[in-house]
Amino acid sequence: MPLQGKGYFIWRIWACENGDVNAIANLAEQAGFSHVLIKVADGTYSYNIYNNVDLVPPLIQVLHRKGIQCWGWHYLYGESPRQEADKAIQRISQLGLDGYALDVEAEFEQSSKSVAARKFMNRLRSAYPKLPVALCSFRFPSLHPLVPWSTFLQQCDYNMPQVYWEQAHNPAEQLTRCVQEFQALTPVRPVIPVGSAYRSGSWSANSAEVLEFLLAVQSLNLNAANFWEWVNTRKYLPDVWNTIRDYNWAAPNPIGDVSEQFIQALNSHDPDKVSVLYIPDAVHVNASRTVQGLAAIHSWYDTLLNSWLPNATFIHTGYTSSATARWFTWRALSNKGNVENGSDTLGLYNGKIAYHYTSFTIAPPG
Repeated sequence: MPLQGKGYFIWRIWACENGDVNAIANLAEQAGFSHVLIKVADGTYSYNIYNNVDLVPPLIQVLHRKGIQCWGWHYLYGESPRQEADKAIQRISQLGLDGYALDVEAEFEQSSKSVAARKFMNRLRSAYPKLPVALCSFRFPSLHPLVPWSTFLQQCDYNMPQVYWEQAHNPAEQLTRCVQEFQALTPVRPVIPVGSAYRSGSWSANSAEVLEFLLAVQSLNLNAANFWEWVNTRKYLPDVWNTIRDYNWAAPNPIGDVSEQFIQALNSHDPDKVSVLYIPDAVHVNASRTVQGLAAIHSWYDTLLNSWLPNATFIHTGYTSSATARWFTWRALSNKGNVENGSDTLGLYNGKIAYHYTSFTIAPPG
């Protein structure tokens, strides 16, 4: 089953709700989590073994009873790739996991590790060719060029970048940059970002930032999001936990307003999905021309999405409204150019766009 909705990373089961698997499962159900990711391996060793007892199977059992998917995650070092793959295969077989996430960090920031990545992935995929697998690594590949991104992603189904805005307070901006950078890599995989829900020293994520992150995830048309990490959030940031718990993924704010539906449609990069938001004789205006009708509007978006801002990431940055109008702002990032000053006005008729004035400037990327 494809991942969709909210998920959470669990590091040490024995520290979560004092190791009470029923309490963990009940909280996950109350929070509406569609999936939970549990650490099951570290290098060549099994993980979450406490006093010689494997804590993972009973937790998976109660989560599965509640219809919550259980993914394993595995911290990789790349020193013994065949043995690490064998450990992954063993844990997947033992635990009946729904998917597997590969935690790839500083140990892979060397060119020689591309061989290790290939050996690991080939061995894992020879045993489990159809199991959903995700790469969980740094948020900005441009800052970590030696990580063998393509080698991993070629045999992964998802990309789970760690969009940790630690020491900053701009989650939407960082997520937008993250998605844009990964869109420029080959191959492109669906992004399921991991957001900050922890504290580190004097810094901590807060409820407003977590909400901004979730809104940005859905504005960017991403199907799911995860957070790091259960114990830290529950112990130190109860308000953050409550914000994540109370966020209604099934009926989120971003798709409730036509201006936000519009940005989601732009992120599909499909002129048909944008045009359907307009009435048949809608008027579209910018500083240099006025056009009317769906054919002309479709042509405009074909040019915008395929020529001016190909593969762009659009993000909704705010709106005000009346019963029949919207005024909203937006940004866009593309390899061909960026927009920082998008400002649009919509006139509505029966919930669809009848009049649209748009103003923006495309600046060179960088």
